Amino acid sequence: MSTKENVQIVKDFFAAIGAYNKQELLALVAEDIEWIIPGEGWPLAGTHRGHADLAAVLQKASEEIETTYPTPPEFVAQGDRVLVVGVATGKIKATNKTFEDDWVFDMTVRDGKVTKIREYIDTQALA
Repeated sequence: MSTKENVQIVKDFFAAIGAYNKQELLALVAEDIEWIIPGEGWPLAGTHRGHADLAAVLQKASEEIETTYPTPPEFVAQGDRVLVVGVATGKIKATNKTFEDDWVFDMTVRDGKVTKIREYIDTQALA
């Protein structure tokens, strides 16, 4: 697939997350997807594999974190990798603490499916 097509798949992935369209989201990712979220001391940290883990982490995110994205992210692509650069603001519901998080998602797209996501985030801001 072209880098343009890979970027579109990643954009569709983020749109499906934003709408929490589970069926569309799962259609965009490989069955053996791996999503690595770094850190300790906050609800989403860990390595999440497969459709069930993906659905569980997104459900947990919707229950425990309020997040907004004040500016649209930037997409940078080369080959099968798409980097998504953005900023998020929000609140951890359990502590009522607010955060501002500059982040990068390193995403791999193969055969029209997202196969791997590695987040680079400000874990201290989220903890």
